[in-house]
Amino acid sequence: MTETPTTVASAAVTDAAARLRQAAEHGTPVAPVRDLIGRDDVAAAYAVQRLNVDARIAAGATIVGRKIGLTSAAVQQQIGVDQPDFGVLLDDMAFADGDAVPFAAVLQPRAEAEVAFVLAEDLADGALDVEQVRAAIDYAVAAIEVCGSRVADWDISFGDTVADNASSGVYVLGAERRTLAEVNPADVTMSMWIDGQEVSTGNGAACLGDPLNAVVWLARKARELGEPLRAGQVILSGALGPMRPVSPGAEVTVAISGLGTVAATFPAEEDA
Repeated sequence: MTETPTTVASAAVTDAAARLRQAAEHGTPVAPVRDLIGRDDVAAAYAVQRLNVDARIAAGATIVGRKIGLTSAAVQQQIGVDQPDFGVLLDDMAFADGDAVPFAAVLQPRAEAEVAFVLAEDLADGALDVEQVRAAIDYAVAAIEVCGSRVADWDISFGDTVADNASSGVYVLGAERRTLAEVNPADVTMSMWIDGQEVSTGNGAACLGDPLNAVVWLARKARELGEPLRAGQVILSGALGPMRPVSPGAEVTVAISGLGTVAATFPAEEDA
């Protein structure tokens, strides 16, 4: 890692991971973990994240990709950081266009629209610049990411959200696949509707100027941490516009120019 090594005791990292796991297991948000690991100790926060990802893998889950968060300059300023973060995508987080996503699957859910990429090649060696990243991408699709927070009332600092797997929940991929010869991610425009009402708009430039810039950042960061991006993995590149809360029974639809639409419903347990 290139970050300053953490001074947080290993017991505090373990306790923070346990607190977040308790929230996930019991379906009840918990207090922030910054009292244990600090607000901005990046190394400690990713150590917490790794512990809980490892626990899910031990329980049978498989890593299928990564998600990039905090790609908006406004959100970075709000939280007080100058860099994105990332979380790990697992196979049990994936849904397809039109699926019903159980509302209880995500704590305090908030939906956002993104461009997702699927890799055709590893991003482990070389300069990992925009040209290499572009060449490594198999295709792009429209995506809904449903972020969630195991921290009560979304009361998060940078350390809290990183530790909480970058506030990840589930994601939904569209059915229309486009190569980067067919669509330029920086030029897309987005609209998101919840129950037929437009609630969010944005464009590709809102994601670090170009969603490919976000993937460049992620590829370099993942390699630094010893876990480079691999062929076949899904990359959620970051929000194109503001996230919005999702209520039980909601239907979320996203349209991204050049990539088509993607939708999902969120039935309450009694409706599932």
